[in-house]
Amino acid sequence: MIKKLLFIVILTFSWTFSISQSIDTIASLHHALTIAKDDTSRINALLAMSYEYRLGNADSAIFYGKLALDQSKKAKYAKGEALACGFIAIASHQIGNIPQALEMGFESLRVADANNLENYKGAALNALGEAYILLKDYPKALHYLRLQKASGERRKNEEGLAYSQYDMGSAFFEMNQLDSALYYEQQAIKHFRNMGREEPLVYRILGDIQMKLGKPTEALKFYQLSLKYSLNNNERRALTSAYIKIAAFYKNADQPDSAIHYAKKGFELSAYISQKKTLMDAATLLSQLYEPTDTKESLRYLKIAGTYKDSLFGTGSLQLVQTLVAHEEKRQKEIVDAKVAYQNRLKQYVLIAGMVAVLIIAFFLFRNARREKKGKKQLQDKNKVIEETLKNLKSTQSQLIQSEKMASLGELTAGIAHEIQNPLNFVNNFSEVNKELVDELQQELKAGKIDDAIAISNDIKDNEEKINHHGKRADAIVKGMLQHSKTSSGQKEPTDINVLADEYLRLAYHGLRAKDKSFNAEIKTDFDSSIGKINIIPQDIGRVILNLINNAFYAVDEKKKQKPPSPKWVKEDSSMDYEPLVTVSTKRLGSPLGDGGRIEIRVADNGNGIPQKVLDKIFQPFFTTKPTGQGTGLGLSLAYDIVKAHGGELKVETREGEGSEFIIQVPVI
Repeated sequence: MIKKLLFIVILTFSWTFSISQSIDTIASLHHALTIAKDDTSRINALLAMSYEYRLGNADSAIFYGKLALDQSKKAKYAKGEALACGFIAIASHQIGNIPQALEMGFESLRVADANNLENYKGAALNALGEAYILLKDYPKALHYLRLQKASGERRKNEEGLAYSQYDMGSAFFEMNQLDSALYYEQQAIKHFRNMGREEPLVYRILGDIQMKLGKPTEALKFYQLSLKYSLNNNERRALTSAYIKIAAFYKNADQPDSAIHYAKKGFELSAYISQKKTLMDAATLLSQLYEPTDTKESLRYLKIAGTYKDSLFGTGSLQLVQTLVAHEEKRQKEIVDAKVAYQNRLKQYVLIAGMVAVLIIAFFLFRNARREKKGKKQLQDKNKVIEETLKNLKSTQSQLIQSEKMASLGELTAGIAHEIQNPLNFVNNFSEVNKELVDELQQELKAGKIDDAIAISNDIKDNEEKINHHGKRADAIVKGMLQHSKTSSGQKEPTDINVLADEYLRLAYHGLRAKDKSFNAEIKTDFDSSIGKINIIPQDIGRVILNLINNAFYAVDEKKKQKPPSPKWVKEDSSMDYEPLVTVSTKRLGSPLGDGGRIEIRVADNGNGIPQKVLDKIFQPFFTTKPTGQGTGLGLSLAYDIVKAHGGELKVETREGEGSEFIIQVPVI
């Protein structure tokens, strides 16, 4: 009992607080109305008052809505007309005036359609949906409520989404589709909470669902929440419904005193706010409650319920509803017919425009055909000249490519010769030493000096091992060069890119040393050991690396020749002496696509760099910065094509006076 009294005190306090808030809002709206200086401001103030009164004082909502409607018509303010009709429709539904709710709802839609006010249909769609629920025409109710929901989603309007889904849940409940009803009521709660609000009517429907599921205790909790939030929000419309639902619960629980208490509160509040539907429900419930104990009182409430039932669903009311619905259906049909007629006209216009376009195109095609015929002969004559020129160009190009290949071969051959010379020198030297040792061995044996002879034989054996070692080294060099000198088969094979780069670096260096004994440069390597073997055409990629390394050596050698020697008085300061440097490095790059990634080969030098004015031309065939006779201009062009054929890229980074760095990137396949 103490808990029950405490609950009532808290709810009463909440209601008092909410009423004071509502009074403040109404007062501010009245003030806005008195200070309005133009028709639009005055109409908007009236609309705001109609909207504010709609949930608890339907008569006032209709009064201010009609004032807003009259002034909107005089001011030709279509937005005001559409909203005023929508608010009147909502309030009319609440007091049970279904014909007026339908009439105002349809009028709101008509005004909105006529003035392209799609975003101002929400109130009318909601009112029509609720009216059709009351008339038990649930398919039509869901039609209008889905239109309201779609409008709310399009405009991201939380209030429109919340009320449409609450009413859709109510319709599905009446159709006994409880799963759908529960889903939409839960969605409505989410959207109301996004607005910072709890809607009591949602909890009333959730209570009804629990009752149908046979869970009266859960149902009562929801009815009590509906009562609590009705008082908090000062929503007298929802409050009457909560009273009646709690009364019905206590009637089913065989607690008639509590049932009569809540039913009377619902009846009195319904009469105060002129809400016919809840008046009828409360009177019907009171008639049933009094029937066992007070027949006279039961009959009185039964007559009251009958009066309001006739007012809501009497013959005259239903006929008016049917007339309004027929008119609206006719209007909707006219809209559809007008759209079809417009589309047919549009198709005709498109057809005519298409025919005109075809004629214009035909004219231009005919004119172009005549021009093309005339130009074709001229083109044929020019083509003959171009073909002859191209034939000569191809012949010249083949000769230049052959020249480039022969130059590369000469450099490569010089490098091979230098590489083989070292192990051959060892072989020759140790062979001569062994010859002398054999003579000594024979002398010692003749003299009977066995220990000395054994020592000499051991030296001969060691020398033979060294001869064998260097012989195999020379053999490996020859086999490797034969392998690289093979004509490219065009087939990719697993290749150790680090070994390939190192071999061509050494060969290029020794090749240049063989041609020019004064040439010297520091070489640095930085190979990524994690790369392993990759699928490439080794002869082709080797040719690219060799070309880039030769260019790098040429660049540092040219800078060395151009750099004047340091003065004698600064000889001790090595910082003023230029030291040629060529760096070759490899690196494995990851890939954001999750594939094998790419392999990067960099050839860098500290030469003079490439001038910016020719940087865009270096990969073009026959372009070279070398003096005449020292380069064909095909090396970088061929290198670029080879790398592209591997699905990779060849790029250059350069700074004039500081050097260049060529970057090869090929995919790991």
